[in-house]
This record gives sequence, structure tokens and C-alpha cells, in this order.
Amino acid sequence: MRSIFTVIFLLLIITLTVCSFMARRSPRAIGSSVAALIGTLTLPLTGNLLIVASTSALLPTVGYYVYFLGMDFVVLTLIHFTFRYCGLSWSKKWMRDLVLAIVFLDIAQYVANPFLGQAFGTECIIVEGYPYYRLVPHLGQAFHRVLDYGILAAVILIFAYKTFRSARIDSEKYSVIFITLVLFSLWQTFFIFSRTPVDRSMIGFAFFGLLIYYFALHYRPMRLLDSMLAGIASDMSESLYFFDASGQCIWANPSGLDLAGITDKELEQVPKKLTSLFGICELREDGSVKKIIGIGEDAKYYVLERRVIKDENGRTAGSFLSVRDNTEEQRQFRQELYNTTHDTLTGLHTREYLYHEVRELFLENPEETYMVIFVDVRGFKIVNDVFGSAFGDYAIQRIAEWIQSSLCKRGVCGRIAGDTFGVCIPVNEFDPHCVEQDLSNFEVKKNHLSHHVLVHLGIYVVTEKDLDVSVMFDRAHLALSSIKEDYQKHVAYYDDAMRSKALWDQKISAQLRDAIATKQLRPYLQPIVDLTGTVVGAEALVRWLHPEHGFLSPGTFIPVFEKNGMISEIDRYMWRCACELLARWKNTSLFLSVNISPRDFYFMDVPEELKNLVKEFGIEPARLRIEITETVMMTDVEKRMEIFHDLKRAGFIVEMDDFGSGYSSLNLLKDMPVDVLKIDMMFLSKSRNEYKAKTIVQNIIHLSDELGIGSLTEGVETPNQYQILSDMGCKLFQGYYFAKPMPVEDFEKYVFPDKAVS
Repeated sequence: MRSIFTVIFLLLIITLTVCSFMARRSPRAIGSSVAALIGTLTLPLTGNLLIVASTSALLPTVGYYVYFLGMDFVVLTLIHFTFRYCGLSWSKKWMRDLVLAIVFLDIAQYVANPFLGQAFGTECIIVEGYPYYRLVPHLGQAFHRVLDYGILAAVILIFAYKTFRSARIDSEKYSVIFITLVLFSLWQTFFIFSRTPVDRSMIGFAFFGLLIYYFALHYRPMRLLDSMLAGIASDMSESLYFFDASGQCIWANPSGLDLAGITDKELEQVPKKLTSLFGICELREDGSVKKIIGIGEDAKYYVLERRVIKDENGRTAGSFLSVRDNTEEQRQFRQELYNTTHDTLTGLHTREYLYHEVRELFLENPEETYMVIFVDVRGFKIVNDVFGSAFGDYAIQRIAEWIQSSLCKRGVCGRIAGDTFGVCIPVNEFDPHCVEQDLSNFEVKKNHLSHHVLVHLGIYVVTEKDLDVSVMFDRAHLALSSIKEDYQKHVAYYDDAMRSKALWDQKISAQLRDAIATKQLRPYLQPIVDLTGTVVGAEALVRWLHPEHGFLSPGTFIPVFEKNGMISEIDRYMWRCACELLARWKNTSLFLSVNISPRDFYFMDVPEELKNLVKEFGIEPARLRIEITETVMMTDVEKRMEIFHDLKRAGFIVEMDDFGSGYSSLNLLKDMPVDVLKIDMMFLSKSRNEYKAKTIVQNIIHLSDELGIGSLTEGVETPNQYQILSDMGCKLFQGYYFAKPMPVEDFEKYVFPDKAVS
């Protein structure tokens, strides 16, 4: 018997050593912990091998030392493995240190045992006619057993907890180790109390190590996984079909059976049913394919995915097919696509998608001649302000319906912005007479509310299809400028004159800064005289001496810069020029009037700019007169009033230009800090009733005298006009009768004929 157990222990030691080596080479993170535990298990086995195989006293005694010290290392590696395997960590560091200290204390007492004999001794007994040295435990051995069994009990409790509290797929790997530990503990306990000569529980030690190796590194609960996967597959919404190598269906989930219209007893019909539904070609290939069953709103969308399963030798073992109904996804995708390409309020194309569709239209019909139409709702902000946004939205919807039904029967249309639309149709589809008739009576009615909506159409006939579509609509939009204030005409066409003007506007806008830097822009001065005809000042007017186009009339560039806001750069330049001249005329009392555009207030701090200029050039503010028109006061009246009061306080003289030609001059006059009224002689020349016109002018002059405001008449061209205005009491005059606007050099010769300017 001793020989048999010697061989058994030796084989188990070799087996555990091999497993420990393989565990250490495992790529899994827990491999090192498994290797350490299995490696230490060989120590108790080696100790028992020495005990069983030896007949002299020395080797069995050494075997007991190896056995008990090995057990201490086993419990240490067992704790480490348990924590790694179960995903635990020490909550308190001192607890780990305490366990280590007690274990090392036990090791120390075994080291002292040869000298003190407090742990154990041996006694010789005869077994099968041979001496066998049995353990004689002392107090130290009791301490060792309490320590090892205590740690073993803690480990058993941990595995018991994990077994009963973990998910089913995990509990199996914990339960096997838990049961093995319990059985081993019972077996070891039996050996201790039975005092059997040979410790057979060591065999359990070895099997415990092998189980640890298997379950920690190689175990997969295949039966449980199969059961779980089958349950998961059965509950999936996708239709699943599994086929063997010959192509016969061996399993289908309930969803798959429903799709094929069969029961689980009719699996052999699956290939035929699926082929009739989706076609046979796609089902023979490995991969995925999309299929549509039905048409229109009732169409169903499916995604078929087939995968071939290979065995370890690369041979086909079978395949599975999943059929997923993604009808709802497709509908949602189409709805999202529609939402991104269509306006939510009107259902028309968005601007970007409209441009895309126009380009596609040109590509599909290269021989067709098209026109793009820019549809603009005039004064739509008033509709929202007066009737409310709900009525405004309703009006936009009605306009969109008219565009779709009457204007865009064969083409594409979309909403470009809030109250503007775009249309592209063949030229021969457009009927201007019908459109004018529709739009002349276009009225939106909702409940008790109704409003006549003014809709203008700008049209560009596409002659250059390579142009960017946005440029085409810009051209159509530009056409609207010709009927901007026309309430009788609703359709305007883009022509070469508009294109030329747009190019001209773009060209001179790009050249402005260089023109200022190189002094192509120059101040021209038109004298202002008093009752005696003496020049007392001048109005500074801008002129452009263009190197290519020569002398440019202000009418060719001032409106452009008024529109794009660059007028502020011209005004700032002219103010500086005026200040330079006034500084040069410092020994005179001459003044200069400079114009302020309404746009200037949006791009700069006007009072601060003017104050800084007069300070820089050291001139009196009163000599730089500020000339404004009543349009300056059309917005932000209170803020503009404060600005002019600020200018007055700084010493500037404020003149109101073109007084009487507007609609609100008298209303402004009572509040505005105006020093001079400039009356335009055109006020008289345009009148059919000369007597009434003269009476109004005379009363304006008298009114200005009563208010303590000076008067200046501009546009005086004849001696008779000069005499009449003098008799009326006007104090200052300006016009061709005295002098035209002239360059600075000519003005200085005109005013200072006999002396140099200083």
C-alpha cells in the first residue's frame, strides 16, 4: 500500500507542477495566482510523499516540516487566488497585514520546533510489517490547525456566498470549488481524528488543484450557455434559422417560425418558404442583403444576414440566417430625411435641398430652358405685428400652396428664408398674365381676419447653367429692386443692365479704400454767401477722380455706399479733409459744412469722432458745421436727439438739410437742437402754384427767425431767385448763381484772390 501511495503522490506532484507551469504562461490575468496556488499545493504532497515512502526517522520528520510549512504557503496563495477569482479586495489594509503576520508567526514556530519541540513530534508504529512515523501533535500544532482551518473556513464562506448570490452563469464555477473545498475539509478532518497512517486526503488536495486550474483558466459552462443562448435567441425579435452543413434547417426561433408561416415540426420547409419570400440567390451567399416586400405605405423592409460556421479544420459545419424587420427604422429614417430636406411649416424644400434639386433638374434635362424665380412677400413683418404670428404662419402656408398649385406645376420649389421662396420651372410653364392676375387679388383670410398680401416675383432666365444655383437666385432677387415700391406690378426680370450695375457696385466697393488712400476721392467746395454776396463758408462735397473712368458723379457711387454701409468710410474721410482745410484757414472765419449719413450712427460714435478731429487739428467746433437730413431721425429718435444735444454742447452748429421736402420736418423742429434750416429751391420749382410755394417758403423763413434759427437757401440759380429770397429775409445762400462745387485750389483762388492762404 505504501508503494501505491508513493507512486500516486509522485504522479500528482508531477501533474500539478506541469499545470502550474502552464498556468503561469496563460494570457489570462488570473494565471499567475493559479500558478502560485497549484505550485504551493505540491509542498504538502511532497511532504506526505517523504512520510509515506521513508522507513527511517529523519525523512518522515523532514516530510512533516515540508507538509506543515507548505500548508501555510497554501493558505496564503489560496487567499490571494480567492480574492482574484471572486473579484474581491481587502477593505482594510491592516486586516491583510494581520493575516500575514499570523501565518508567518506559525512558520516561525515550526522553525523553532527542532529546539523547543512545542509543535509536534513523531512516534514509530508498524504498518504492514514496516515502520511508519506517525505525527504526535503538541500545542503548536493545535495553533497551526486552528490557523489553517480558520482561513480555509473563511474561503469556504466566500465561495458559498458567491455560489448563492451570483448569476446562474457564474454560480456554477463558484459552486464546484465550494463543494470541493467542503469535501476536502471533511476528508482532512477525518484523517486527523482517525489517525490513519497514510493521509489519503492529499489526493483530494491534488484534485482540488486540478479543479482550480480547469475552472479558473479553461472552464466554460457550455450546457448552461447553450440553454441561455437558446432562451435569448427565442426571445429575440429577429427571425433566426440554423442550418446544418447540408442546408437543412435544424432550429428556428418563434419569430422565425411566424415569418415562415410554419410550426417547429415543419422545419424542412424553411428553405422553400424563405426562397419564396426573399428569393434564392441572396440566401446562398455569406453576407447581408436588404429586401423589400410590398409597395407604397404597406411595404415591409427586411435585412437578411447569413453566416457560415466553420469547424476547427475549416470545413463548413453549418450556417445561420437572421432576418430583421427594419420597416420602422426605414420609415423613421425617411421621416428624418424628409425633415432635413423639407420646411416644417410649408412642406416645401429647404433652401439647401432646393439648390440641390435645381442642379439635379439641370442635369436630367440639359436641353430644357429654365427660369429661377425669387418670391418675396413685401412688408411681411407688418403682417406679424398687426395680425400675430399665428396668422403670419397661416399666410406663409397659403402662399406656399399657391406656389405649388399655380406656379410650380412642373419644376421644384422651396422656402429660402422666412418670407421668401424659390422656384425653378421651364420657361414655357410660366404665364405672366395669370400670375399678375393672381397676385393682384391675393388675399389671405382666416376666420374674421383678412389681409391683402403683396407678393413680388423676381425672375432670372437661366442662360448659364454652370453658375452656382445660389447666384441664380441672387440675380432673381436683384430683379426685385426695379419694382421695390411698386404695388401694381408683381413680376420683374433680371437683365444685363442689372448685372452691369451689380458688377459696377461690386467693383467700386472693392476700390474704395484704395481710392481714399491715393486721394482719388477729393473734397469739392460749393461756396455759401451772405446777403452781400460775401463767401462765409462752403459745403464740402465728395467727388471721385477715377484713374480709369475719370470724373465720377456722386450719383454713381454714393447710393452704392449708402446701401452697403461703406458711406461711413467716405464721411470719416471727408470730415478729416474739412478739418485739414479749416486748420489751414485758421486766420479766417470761414466755416465748412459736412454731411452725416444715417448709416454713420451704426458704424461709429459720431460725436466722439468729430470731437477728436477738431481737437487734433486745433479748430473751433463752430467752424465745422454738421449737416443732417430728417431721415437721420427716422429711427431711435430719443438716442439721436441726445447725440445732437451732445454736439451742440461741444460747440458744433447743426444744420437740417432739405427742410420741407420730407414729411415730419415741422414735428422734429420743435424738439431738435437745430441751428440752421437749409431750404431747397427745388421746393419752389416743383410746385404748380408758385404763389402758394412762395408763401410757404416765406413763412418757413419767418418761422426760423421767430425760433432763433438761421436760414440758408440752396439751389439758387438766378438773380431773381436771390432777390426774392433776400426780400423774404433769408440770410445765407448757396447755388450755381454764385458758384458750382469746385476743387479746393479753385475755391481758395475764388475766396482769396489776392493773398496766400495761411
